[in-house]
Amino acid sequence: MTNPVVALGSGSELLLRIGAIATVVLVAALVSWRRRTTTAAPTQPRGAIPAQLDRSDFDSPEMPWLVVVFTSATCSACEDVARKASVLVGREVAVQEAEYVRDRDLHDRYRIDAVPTLVIADKEGVVRYGHLGPVSATDMWAAMARCRDPQLPVAQCEHHDHGA
Repeated sequence: MTNPVVALGSGSELLLRIGAIATVVLVAALVSWRRRTTTAAPTQPRGAIPAQLDRSDFDSPEMPWLVVVFTSATCSACEDVARKASVLVGREVAVQEAEYVRDRDLHDRYRIDAVPTLVIADKEGVVRYGHLGPVSATDMWAAMARCRDPQLPVAQCEHHDHGA
C-alpha cells in the first residue's frame, strides 16, 4: 500500500499546491465580484443632427440652399414638417424629403435615428440650422430667412435644436 503523504509529495509541495488553488479561486471570485459591481457605460445621446451634408447625395446640388426633412411614413409629425418645409422651395432653395424606407441609405449615411429631423444646409453642405421633432412654420421660415440674410453673421443662423 502506498503512503498518501509520499503520493502527494512532501508537505511543502502540498502547501504550495493548496496555495496556488486558493489563489486561483480568490482571483476568480474577485473578477466575478468586480463584474457585478461595475456599472454599464452611460448611453450615448441619440437624435444627433448632422453637421455636414454631401450635396451630391441630394437633388439640386447646385442650389445655394438645401432643406432636408428626414421622415418616416409612419410619423404624422413628419408629414406636417415636410408639408411646412415644401413652402420654402424657391429660386435659391431646394427642399427634399428623405423618407426612411425609400431613402434608408441617406438615413444610415447621416446617422438619422429620430424623425422628423430638419436641416438647412448651405451650398458647401454645412448644416446651418437643424431641428429635431415638430417645428412651427414660423420658426422654420424664420430660420431660413436668418440663414439667407447676407447682413447677418453666419453664427446667427446656426442653431441645432433637439425639439421642444
